[in-house]
Amino acid sequence: MTSRDPASEPDPDPDHAASGGTAPDAPVAPDARDNPCTAPESDFRERWSALLGRHGTPLHPAKVEALSTRTAALICQGRPGAAASALVAAHFTDPDLLIGAVELLRNAPAQEGDPAGAFAAAWAIALRERTLRQQEAIRTAADVARREAEQALHASEARFRALFEHAAVGIGVGSVEGEILAANRSLLEMFGATMEALRGRSVTDLVHPEDTPEVWQAYEDLIAGRRESFQCDKPYYRQDGEVVWTHLTVSLIRDEDGTPRYQVAMLEDITDRYRLQERLHHQATHDPLTGLPNRAAFFERLEKLFATAAPGAHFGLCYIDLDRFKIVNDSLGHATGDQLLVEVAGRLATALAPLGHLVARLGGDEFVVLLEHCEGEHDAVAAARAVLSALREPILIDGHQLAIGASIGVLERAVGTITPGAAVRAADLTLYRAKEAGGARWTLYDARTNAEAVSRYTVSVRMPVALERGEFFLEYQPLCSLADGTMTAVEALVRWRHPLLGVLRPDEFVPAAEETGLILPLGRWILRQACAQAADWQRRYGDRAPQVNVNITARQARSKGLISDVGRILADTGLDPGLLQLEITEGTALGPRDESLRVLNALVDKGVTLAVDDFGTGWSNLAYLRDLPLSGLKLSSSFIIDPSPDPNADEEIGWRIVGGLASLSRSLGLTLTAEGVETAEIAERLLTMGCDWGQGWYFGRPAAAASLEALMLSTPPLVSVPPHVAGRTPARGPDRRSGGAPDRRAGGRSAEDRPPGRPGT
Repeated sequence: MTSRDPASEPDPDPDHAASGGTAPDAPVAPDARDNPCTAPESDFRERWSALLGRHGTPLHPAKVEALSTRTAALICQGRPGAAASALVAAHFTDPDLLIGAVELLRNAPAQEGDPAGAFAAAWAIALRERTLRQQEAIRTAADVARREAEQALHASEARFRALFEHAAVGIGVGSVEGEILAANRSLLEMFGATMEALRGRSVTDLVHPEDTPEVWQAYEDLIAGRRESFQCDKPYYRQDGEVVWTHLTVSLIRDEDGTPRYQVAMLEDITDRYRLQERLHHQATHDPLTGLPNRAAFFERLEKLFATAAPGAHFGLCYIDLDRFKIVNDSLGHATGDQLLVEVAGRLATALAPLGHLVARLGGDEFVVLLEHCEGEHDAVAAARAVLSALREPILIDGHQLAIGASIGVLERAVGTITPGAAVRAADLTLYRAKEAGGARWTLYDARTNAEAVSRYTVSVRMPVALERGEFFLEYQPLCSLADGTMTAVEALVRWRHPLLGVLRPDEFVPAAEETGLILPLGRWILRQACAQAADWQRRYGDRAPQVNVNITARQARSKGLISDVGRILADTGLDPGLLQLEITEGTALGPRDESLRVLNALVDKGVTLAVDDFGTGWSNLAYLRDLPLSGLKLSSSFIIDPSPDPNADEEIGWRIVGGLASLSRSLGLTLTAEGVETAEIAERLLTMGCDWGQGWYFGRPAAAASLEALMLSTPPLVSVPPHVAGRTPARGPDRRSGGAPDRRAGGRSAEDRPPGRPGT
């Protein structure tokens, strides 16, 4: 089958539909005969015929069968909208028929598009058009009734009485004081009452709890003569207690002098239409899987709360995300996952709905609880604890005991201090803090933490544009030999000249880039810029050109594209691979089978060298020394502490660690670089302990490339080295310029670029 837009399909018999008649004996359209249902759809035709037989109007069975054949053929042609219009035109308007037809069409064979949706939409349009035609007829009758009533009062009471008694709509006449004076047969049948029961009662006795204040204000204006008529949809209680929904039109009757004398009310029974609209509204505002209010209903309720809350009122939100739900979906299938969501929804509704809280499903495995009357944080936290308690016991599905927990972001605020959208975003960000803490817990909203998260998000959103506009730039910090102070390498450090926030350091944007994947294009740009600068120095200064160190993150190291990126950039710039060193952190490679190890080994095969940054601060340092093709280690500045006159002071422990790591690196033939060298005393002590190179403010702060060229040209060292240290041979390995591979390894950062964050990435 194919689906078409019901609004674009013509009414199969517009004139006949307008008259309210049926055309069961009308010949089937040629295209319907030429495209009958195929054999696999015969079951559909039988079920369709049975459906019309159960919910149709009291027509002759032959006529019902003809209509069934005609509409089934239209559906088989891919014209469900035309079929719906034909049924409404034939007065097949039972809401249960619509529900059955939608369910049948959802399971019909060989479907294309959404025939069920097209059928329902066309049904609603046809029913609305029929209702509009009837309303127009009623309005016309109302106008005629008013004119005839006036004339009857002035000329012919008999003519008015005939019109009044035989009208198809309910008509009631009352005094301007609101007393019911007369009601016709249709109105009495609509209310299930007698004239004796209505006569003399006040119109105000017919108030219904769902009446809006505007209805009765309009009525007051009418009987006071300030308006001539008004219309509205209004419910009434029948004599038996049932509710009937009506379209009400009330008009004012004046005498020859223009003085208000009577009011005439005309009522059309729209109960069936109202119930259908209620069902459609429920479907639009509730999740079809769990039956809970959906995202649209939740935001509608939240916005209504903000619009109507009293000054100073507080509200609460619990934003819920199930833990380990993806594992259930992936291992047991989506059908099991759906059953799990239904069970979770039931538990949440049972635990929280009796407390007056709204529980809604936002989509996937995300739920939300809205506390409309919240006395403080303790109420919101109590709701979060109720959620965790409801999900504490495992859920049994198809023999599987599924332990499902939840992470919850809890927000409690005064209504006037935040907008609905900002409140939901804040609760969502708070939820992720609970996730990061391990899940199965609630986390309370914190304004400072939320502001930091929003700032990171804002930065990450602008980052691609900033890369295109050239807002990033590099600075270089020297790494110098501790033996003679000569510059042996430089570390490339990225900066962001943000148009609103000023110059940002890496720790302010690199974590966001790593999370979002933007680190890949940014890292590629950094690598190209640094290699281009190093190649320029190589051409201009030859052997005096320093090695350039570039930091790479874990995500970059696990990217297979890094190998081709490095190869292409080296070829494009003409840089000697031995002048490029990549610095990685201990968290980059996790073990011998990690993908990053293969990538890093391939890079070393190209002649690029590797060094471990912040060595000794992680948990996998010895595994690095065994598995990675390293050329150097960099000690974190956290180990470098000013010498203390007290040999028993705690800071001496750091120096002992430095000595041990220096011995380890010497035995493995690795260059050891110390970060955080800020004084001559620290440089001297590091040299005596066996460190080879130093990096820090003592040797120079990060600066533009041009600022470092004087260091390359200088023959004597540009930093002062103590006389008894100057000229001393490094603790291990040949000089960097001698071509020895171990001495081509360097890296580091300045004090202003210390953690958090990867400064050179």
